[in-house]
Amino acid sequence: MSKMRAVLFFLLLLHGAASAMTKKSINIWAHTPQLPGTRVMMEVTIPDKPNGTALIICPGGSYHHLGVFNEGRSTAKWFSSRHVATFLLCYRTAQDNYHYPAMMQDVQRAFQLVREHADDYGLDAAKVGIIGFSAGGHLAVWAGALGGKKDELAGMGIQTNVSLRPNFVIPVYPVVSMQDDIAHQWSRRSLLGRAPSQEQKDAFSMEMQIPADMPPTYLVACKDDPVVPFENSVRLYEALQSARVDSSFAVYEKGGHGFGMQTYKIPSRKYHWDEQLAAWLEERGFL
Repeated sequence: MSKMRAVLFFLLLLHGAASAMTKKSINIWAHTPQLPGTRVMMEVTIPDKPNGTALIICPGGSYHHLGVFNEGRSTAKWFSSRHVATFLLCYRTAQDNYHYPAMMQDVQRAFQLVREHADDYGLDAAKVGIIGFSAGGHLAVWAGALGGKKDELAGMGIQTNVSLRPNFVIPVYPVVSMQDDIAHQWSRRSLLGRAPSQEQKDAFSMEMQIPADMPPTYLVACKDDPVVPFENSVRLYEALQSARVDSSFAVYEKGGHGFGMQTYKIPSRKYHWDEQLAAWLEERGFL
């Protein structure tokens, strides 16, 4: 299929998602000669009256698998009910023998497609955010911190004329550090292999990579997280504050890990976090 026909095919899928108001799954690498035969699906949901904001959703799963339901589709439902267009990215993982840079290529490809076709969605290309859970939170922070400096698509021979960085970042109980003392070992192994060098650990420890121009960031974590050490989020927030980034840290005593945006997973309404997030987004003009 020619490049022009591929673009038209993609636009038709977008039009179908917008007009029917139902989810459509698209393969972000379809008809891309750099990755022949690769299938990476992205579920697109366009609300009846989009407010212009778009959100790329990255479920967690230790960079090994994906929690598509509790962290993906529940999140899409919450945001689409508030007029935000959602793009649930089922990025490549170690379960299918993918490691770095596959995940980073996928998230940057998602930003490319959303921004290049923002007009077709009825969206504002300057209001494209990202939310990530657990390992997906690491990917979201990476996109915000390094997406403007490290163009993984260019390394594949794909040239873009749009920003590959988010306009806001929402990491939820994120994997942050690759350092030995607090790293989530499964995520690190899935991303970097069994014996990463110290240079690799540093490069992917996001608390060491936060720039002054990091997008506004809303961080969520629970002190009783039994999976990813809470210290990951503490170090990330300290780095955000040190760089004077517009950032908020929603800390909860209880809540654990893996609750996504499903309210029944939270032990008490006191610990649920969506209302505070909504207020934060409204203050910045994204909701």
